[in-house]
Amino acid sequence: MDYKSIGHNIRKCREPQGITREKLAEMTELSVSYMSALERGEKLPKLDTFIRIANTLQVPSDILLANVLTVKNQIIASELSQQLGTLSKGEQARIMNVLKTMLADAQK
Repeated sequence: MDYKSIGHNIRKCREPQGITREKLAEMTELSVSYMSALERGEKLPKLDTFIRIANTLQVPSDILLANVLTVKNQIIASELSQQLGTLSKGEQARIMNVLKTMLADAQK
């Protein structure tokens, strides 16, 4: 299993939210050194710890497991869905129109 990929994904989800490694460690009741080791890919969290991290970051577990799972298309769709969910309805519609146009063009 690719520990580094999981750690990288934790960091990739944490940083845009403005959550420091120290704050995430505090929020998940883990030590800063353990959280640092997770993000460097030196350790793999137990399932309950992994769930705590995902819930704290409010991200689906498949996002944290991207590049580890073999269902990459579903992971990409989930990640896009999460990102679209942060936008206004108008922006969502605009992006969906662009995607539909691109998909139609790709199928020609």
